[in-house]
Amino acid sequence: MNAPDSTLDWTTLNQRLLVAEFARLSARLEGGDEAVATDKVEAVRAVLPEAAAIDTLAEVFGLSIFEREIVLLCAGVEMDSRLRALCAESGGAPRRPWPTFGLALAALAEPHWSALAPVRPLRRWRLVEVDETEPLASARLRLDERVLHFLAGVELVDARLEPLLRPVEPSSCVAAGHAALAGQLAAELMAPRGRLPLVQLVGDDPPGREDVAARCAALLGLRLQGLDVTALPPGAAENAALATLWEREALLGASALLLAGGEAPAPALAAFAERAGGLVFVGLDASLRLRRHSLLREVRRPVPIEQQQLWTQTLGEHAEALKDEIGAVAMQFRLSARDIAEAAAGLDAKPATGTLWQACRSIAPARLAELAQRIDPQAGWDDLVLASPQKHVLAQIAVHMRRRFEVHEAWGFSAQGARGLGITALFAGESGTGKTLAAEVLARTLRLELYRIDLSAVVSKYIGETEKNLRRVFDVAEDSGAVLLFDEADALFGKRSEVKDSHDRYANIEVSYLLQRMESYRGLAILTTNHKAALDNAFMRRLRFVVQFPFPEAAEREAIWRRAFPPATPTYDLAWARLARLQVAGGHIRNIALGAAFCAAEAGEPVGMEHVLRAAQLDAAKRERVLSESETRGWV
Repeated sequence: MNAPDSTLDWTTLNQRLLVAEFARLSARLEGGDEAVATDKVEAVRAVLPEAAAIDTLAEVFGLSIFEREIVLLCAGVEMDSRLRALCAESGGAPRRPWPTFGLALAALAEPHWSALAPVRPLRRWRLVEVDETEPLASARLRLDERVLHFLAGVELVDARLEPLLRPVEPSSCVAAGHAALAGQLAAELMAPRGRLPLVQLVGDDPPGREDVAARCAALLGLRLQGLDVTALPPGAAENAALATLWEREALLGASALLLAGGEAPAPALAAFAERAGGLVFVGLDASLRLRRHSLLREVRRPVPIEQQQLWTQTLGEHAEALKDEIGAVAMQFRLSARDIAEAAAGLDAKPATGTLWQACRSIAPARLAELAQRIDPQAGWDDLVLASPQKHVLAQIAVHMRRRFEVHEAWGFSAQGARGLGITALFAGESGTGKTLAAEVLARTLRLELYRIDLSAVVSKYIGETEKNLRRVFDVAEDSGAVLLFDEADALFGKRSEVKDSHDRYANIEVSYLLQRMESYRGLAILTTNHKAALDNAFMRRLRFVVQFPFPEAAEREAIWRRAFPPATPTYDLAWARLARLQVAGGHIRNIALGAAFCAAEAGEPVGMEHVLRAAQLDAAKRERVLSESETRGWV
């Protein structure tokens, strides 16, 4: 007998071992010399670089000698014509060339009736399918297709699972904290403890949770497969069948599972998580309450210093030239490692200064637009007619935003805790005094997105809904570091009511939650109010900046009138000093100017004092106010 070539690869030698095993079974069924065939099997096994697939299957699923023989017989019928013919002959039915349990009991080694019991491996793991329309002894036995491919050395995911799964590869761009967490989990999971615990990864970084799971699985020599929890079947039987298929796949394919995605029905998710074996990660925003032993770990977005390291890594040789901008975006934007990798990949080969900031700005606005109204900031400092003290405070807000990384990280203030590091400002003043315009100026100066929060869409009469809505706003805003403008905030930040019932108590809890999020928000949150006195003093103490927007004096109103008409607007003999006598704030001046422009355009004339007077009268009527003779004397 020629010895097998030991230089052949595992796949070829594994297939030769199967051929030898089929020849051994054929000899047994024919009553021939099984010893010679067995020697061939052992000769091939001796040169295999690692265990043959059939031996791995038997060990992993704990098959008895008889159960292993049944698997080989069923595989042989599919792959070896001689075995197929022998099965037909033994049953005396040429048209039924398949093995039966009766044939196995009569012909194979060390038979036992319990081999096909539902709790034994062949049925428990659905390795072998039994035709349930016939008595057990005469029922057809058929090897599951996934098992057949495994025995042949073909790595294919089960066809019933393949549409539900997606491979999750370890990323080369992982935050240092996430890599450390993955290593700690892998070390803990290596310790023998029986059934592996469920690993629950919670926190505000879904891509980070995926990175931790993928790296941990790789350290354990496993491939990670992702399953969207919305695909879990609600029915108990289907749910259990899917869990069994997955556990078998985990054993056959050396795989781990990550349950993530949207919101699945809680019973379906809990039932699957309880039943599914192998290494299973659950990557959701909140943890599950299960009887099964779990490891709970929080995965947070990379802190600024980690983001700085990730930018440096992904930008490579260009990082040094963009050092200052890297520090700025690391402090301003709250991005996952994957966001940073994708943003860096989309930059030019040699990115110019400013492109990094713009790439970060473009990542999250779409999600925030679902929750708030985006304002395109066009106004600059010259458009803001405001006294020097107020302008100085606004300039200080911009300074605090620009220098946060240096002060918080390099100078160590962030080590004292996140509370109080958020930059929150209150803009107080009558309607039209420039509060929203000032927010535009800051957003444009800081090169950030500006979003006005619609309080009517946030505040809810239902307990818990307001807090939930606010959490969504802040969580999404954290990604882009946008400027948040809570307009007419006294509706939400008014004096806390006396607690008379559970609704009052919960309303105060909502406000406390909001204050906590404002203080830890990494961007700029601006509150505007027309009634500063209505605000609770406790809120005022927790605001970093307060800017009072006074009603403009005559000189300031004249300056606003001079800026109200764009250079391209045709005007005629406009008396700015006379217009400044009108007792209105800047917002109303801009509305009147626009109305006057329409009046003049309709008349086919340049904008004159008579057009402004007409527009002013309409604006006053809208506010149920009558213009005094002293305000409009000499206009026309």
